[in-house]
Amino acid sequence: MAERNHPHGRAPRRGAAPLTLAGRTLACTVSLAVLGASGFTWYEYRSLNDGMIKSKALDEAKRNAPPHLDKSVNLLLIGLDSRKDMDGNDLPKQFVEDELHAGSSEIGGYNTNALIVLHIPANGGKVSALSIPRDDYVQTVGADGKMHKIKEAYGIAKEAAEAKLAGKGLSKAEMERQSREAGRSATIQTVQSFLDVPIDHFAEVNLIGFYDIAKAVEPIQVCLNHPVDDPIVSRTATHEGGGTGLKLPAGISSLDAAQALSFVRQRHHLTNGDLDRTHRQQAFISSVEYKLKQQGVLNDLGQMQKLFTVIKKDVVIDNEWNILDFAQQAPNLTGGNVEFNTLPITGFKTVGGQEVNTVNPELIKKITRQIFNHEAAPVVPAEPSGEATASPSPSPTPTAATKAVVDVNAAKGADAASTESKALLELGYQPGRIGDAPARTRTTTVTYGTGAKADAQQLATRYGVTATASAGVAPGHITLTLAAPRPTGPATPTAAADPAADPAAGLPMQGPAVKAGGIPCVD
Repeated sequence: MAERNHPHGRAPRRGAAPLTLAGRTLACTVSLAVLGASGFTWYEYRSLNDGMIKSKALDEAKRNAPPHLDKSVNLLLIGLDSRKDMDGNDLPKQFVEDELHAGSSEIGGYNTNALIVLHIPANGGKVSALSIPRDDYVQTVGADGKMHKIKEAYGIAKEAAEAKLAGKGLSKAEMERQSREAGRSATIQTVQSFLDVPIDHFAEVNLIGFYDIAKAVEPIQVCLNHPVDDPIVSRTATHEGGGTGLKLPAGISSLDAAQALSFVRQRHHLTNGDLDRTHRQQAFISSVEYKLKQQGVLNDLGQMQKLFTVIKKDVVIDNEWNILDFAQQAPNLTGGNVEFNTLPITGFKTVGGQEVNTVNPELIKKITRQIFNHEAAPVVPAEPSGEATASPSPSPTPTAATKAVVDVNAAKGADAASTESKALLELGYQPGRIGDAPARTRTTTVTYGTGAKADAQQLATRYGVTATASAGVAPGHITLTLAAPRPTGPATPTAAADPAADPAAGLPMQGPAVKAGGIPCVD
């Protein structure tokens, strides 16, 4: 079970909001960055390590893990969307509902709304981070073995563990700790099976973690491509409510901790909902890392100790993690040497009254292997999977004339359009006309003629946009217009993307990559 290494009798903590998705990973990432700072002494390491909450949840997962191909490290960051504290008590209502507009303790359950795998190469090179959309419909492992949204594996396993532990006379706090261990184990095993990579270490951040970290480093600068206005709608008997109250202009804004929560939680009034929110949270992590480095926080012992205090009470790590050794690789997390990508979905469907993301499990595995191992893995067609499985059968080789014709226009010119057309051919689309788009084109669009709706909708998921019908597009054809690259604030310039320099180049990710080292602009 998870072990509390801090002294007994600690004062209760103030509650925090339901930080969804990668917002929670901020605490994990900042934790690693702090440990990698210069001047980190053995005394400070022991002080931090003695206060960490440790977990044995990796034990079962490691027995069934895929083999390692080298000495790289795969770190799973888990963000738990629960309005409960570590002992199973509700977080304070006034703080959660009134101050942060985050809903009651009855909302959210024990969903893992943030799942990010960080791959740290054996040679200490660029860190690749893959976000898994929370509603991906997959086969769970270590839960009930059935198909569910991947975020639900934790809660299903936790509930089953509670049923087994009932009647054993455990206290409420001990029941909570032991059942959460089952949830962690199921989450790790499900991610390992879905991506087909071993998980070496993990860190779990609770809801209060994000707010505490944000308070410690506020104000934080973020950048938006467009202005946002997300008014709060009250929850009623006939309406689920929603909204964060966030209202920001386009460009760079400075946020306090409460605004930061709204920034990473917003999903309404966004073109792609949860998928756009994932990019928001990746960008926020990058912005905080950039601030820590630019302002010299990592060399300021006083500031580091403030963060240590938050880390010790809000982060759970596996009991095999030697943080002092790992800290040698941590500078990559704050040196602009991290790239975040979101794994692709193939579409949506309704299961049991809930909308889920359909995925191609074999494609997901191939993408992960190519990025993590830098091998030239062929990309298989991203066909919607009716029943995604943990061990899918091999995908067939794409054949010509199986999908619509795609005419490609690119703001970067005909060469860029030609390159994209070749990539789409590998996905089964028929090549069409190649051309230029206006240089100032800022939005990628997918339009289609009669008979090409299904193929266009599938293609649109590759770029994180919505396909629209157009009378100006020939029957059986799709017109893809690629936007010019968007500015990313004061980010460090990167080399032109190619498979050798960037293993994610040309892969069908869910929207653009978010690169650390600056303040990325997102929707």
